[in-house]
Parts: sequence; C-alpha cells; structure tokens
Amino acid sequence: MEIIIFISLLSLFVGIGHIASRRNTQTSSDYLLANNTTSPLLIALSAASSKYSGYIFIGLTGYIYINGLPAIWILLGFLFGDALVFYSIHQKVREETDRLGSKSFIDLISRWHHGDYSVTRVTISIISLLFLLTYAAAQFNAGGKALYAIFGWHYYLGSLIIALLIITYCLKGGLRASIWTDAAQAIVMMLALIILLVSAITHAEGLTPLIQQLHNISPDYLSLGVEKFGSINATFLFAMGWIFNGIGVTGQPHIMVRFMALDKAKNINKTGVYYFIWSGLLLLLILAVSLSARTFIDPQALSDTELALPRLAQLLLPSAAIGFLLGGIFASIISTTDSQILSCSAIISEDLKLGTTNQHRCFITLGVTLTALLISLFAPANVFTLVIFSWSALACTMGPLVIVQACGQRPPQWLTLVMIAAGLSTALIWRALGLSGQIYEAFPGIMAGIIVFFIGSLLIPHMDSPNKRI
Repeated sequence: MEIIIFISLLSLFVGIGHIASRRNTQTSSDYLLANNTTSPLLIALSAASSKYSGYIFIGLTGYIYINGLPAIWILLGFLFGDALVFYSIHQKVREETDRLGSKSFIDLISRWHHGDYSVTRVTISIISLLFLLTYAAAQFNAGGKALYAIFGWHYYLGSLIIALLIITYCLKGGLRASIWTDAAQAIVMMLALIILLVSAITHAEGLTPLIQQLHNISPDYLSLGVEKFGSINATFLFAMGWIFNGIGVTGQPHIMVRFMALDKAKNINKTGVYYFIWSGLLLLLILAVSLSARTFIDPQALSDTELALPRLAQLLLPSAAIGFLLGGIFASIISTTDSQILSCSAIISEDLKLGTTNQHRCFITLGVTLTALLISLFAPANVFTLVIFSWSALACTMGPLVIVQACGQRPPQWLTLVMIAAGLSTALIWRALGLSGQIYEAFPGIMAGIIVFFIGSLLIPHMDSPNKRI
C-alpha cells in the first residue's frame, strides 16, 4: 500500500507540472520567470518549500535527533535572519527586476543600478554552478536515503527517480511548472509531518509522557544549549552564526528568483505573511518530530542518524501513512532540486550566453540534471554537510554584494570581485579549520565581504552614488 500511495503522490506532482507546462508561451521570460505573473501565495509556498529541502527531513532531523533542543538555535536563525533581509531587500530585488528586465538573479546582481559588470557576472556564474550542482546532488542523496530506509532499495534508485521526475515537467514547463508543483509539495510536506507527530504523541500515550521520556535521555537534551556549548557567550555565537544562515538567503539564486517572478513588487509584504507562517509551522513540526524520534529509536540501532525520521515512520505509521510520509520527503527534495536545476539552466543560457532558444534551454536543463545526478552518485558527505556547505558558499559569494546594492551602494567592478573573493575564501577557510561547529561559516564569510566593501568605500569617496560610474 505504501508504494501505491507514494507513486500516486509523485504522479500528482508530475500532473500539476504538466498542466503548468501547457501555459508556457515559449519565451525566455516565461521559462525563467513565469512572465512575472505569479501570485503571492504561490510564490510564498514555492520559495519556502524550495528553501526547506530534503535536508530538513533527512539532514536536519538527524542533527536534532542527536543534539536535542539546543538545535533550536539553528531553526530560530533560519527564521530571524531570513526575516531581517526579507523586509529590507526582497521588494528592492523585485523593483530592480522590472527596471532592468533581468531574467536571472545573477544578471540582476551584475547590472544593479544600471551597471554592466560582465566579469562579475561570469565569476558568480561559475561559482554558482559549482555549488548549486553540489546542492542539487545533496537532494538526490536525500531521496536515496529515504527509499533505502523505508523500502531497503539501493541509494542510487532514489536519485534516479528524482532526476526523472524533474525532467518530465521542468524540461518544457520552466519556472511556472516548478512553482506550481512546489506549492502542492509544500502542502504534502506539512501534512506528512502533522501525521507523524500525532502518531508519536499517541504512541507515547500523551504529550506529557513524551516530554518526560525526552528529559530522561540526558540532562541537557532539552536545555537551550548553555551546557552543550559551554557558556552563554558560546551559545550566542552559535545562534548568531545561524542567523547569518538566514541572511544568506540573499545569495541563493534558486530562491531569490521566485521573488523576482512575483506579480507586483507591492505584494512582497503579503507574500512574507504566507512565507513566514508556513516556514514557522514547518520548523516547529520538524523540531517536535525529530525530538520525538529519540524516544522510540536508540541511536545505536541506526547505521546513519539521518535515517531517524524514515525509521520513526516505519515504527509508528500504518502502511498508507508511510507512503504519504515518503511522498512528503520526496516533495521537499523535488521542490528544491527542480529550483536549483532551473537556476543552473538560467546561468548557462542567460548569464553565460550559451543557449538562447527554448530548445537550447531544454537541452541545458537535461544536461544539468544528469550532471547533478552523477555528482550525487559519488559525493561522500552526508546530506546535512553537503547542503550547509553549499548554502554558505553561495551566501558568502553573493550575499554581501546583494546587501550593499539593496542599500543603494554601487561598488566598482574590481571591488565586487574582491568582496566575492573575501566572502567565499573566508567561509572555505573557516570550515577547513573546523570552526563551523562553534560559529557557522556564513557569519565570518558575509561579514568579510561587507567589511571589504567598507574599506573600499573609504579608499574611494562618493562610491555610493549609483549614478556615478567608477
């Protein structure tokens, strides 16, 4: 029964994608931005489900399962940092999209304030391709782990199924098909978590007994982290690092392009209401379900802690509900992966100018999907590590530049390149030194890029005028 439910949900997603594809007008604007006609609710659901991807169901649940309530700082950082930039930057991104007629996020960055920074565009394009493909590969891995945990199927099979699904509707439907399927997938994700949480509380014979069992695991499992991190200062720095993870959404092309596709810039606040309500509920459910898993599953019984949520489903849910949950996991994976595949397609076709017709874009989308699939087959790291590493690299590459541009600044091209180099290299070195466990690398990486900008602005007076070419 679980296989039937699972296949039915996947068929639903494909069907919605095909319906959306029929509205494609065969123009680059439609393929890449859905003609800037998408409603606030659809944009909110699509952006949120694209951000909270397979690593939420697989990677993050494994982290919370082991570390307990101190992981709440990660979730709060996601939300608070995201909110900081949402209400100060996203409307400007949408307005600048109209002014410039940009069809991709990288094109927008390289031409903001009517500049023409071709070297910046190519540099960001190459970096983004590298990390977006790695990010997409992590989603393929998440699908493989989910199928392995529930059905015992080979890891490679989950990756292959995801690749085939994306090809079926993204090849011709473009961003509109991605957004429509994302919205449906967002609903399935939420319902799947609600079903699993209710089941966990029921099997524990109530919420109070469940919480008591969690208290018995270890003295600090339900603490806020001071004991785990050693001091209030260490806890603060850990939380601050994850706030910068939320701020780092400004460097994610596959998410920011959705706000570029919004029907009207004035609707960004309405979009934010939907976006943060859905995100907050999802993260709260993820936290509760992940903690609950620890009361039913001994870590020693798991070969991989990232399998905690699928294993919990096997223990608690009837056959049909297991199929629905697996559909929810795949929904979270596909909603992000198709976004990243299309962003890579936009980079190659629009930013690197390697394919300008719809036929070219279809071939590029196919090639990008197969490349990400191949990476997933050989990527050794776990899902959480792959996603967090790729997210921080993109955040530190583009985040500082987007922030200063949205604040009305226009650094010259040489300074944009130095900002990119400073942000990315700081993040990579920070992780290589093993410091990410104390402070997430997006914090020092984004700050490095912004500090470089301020140093450059002191060296070149009046650089902040967007009407002055330097």
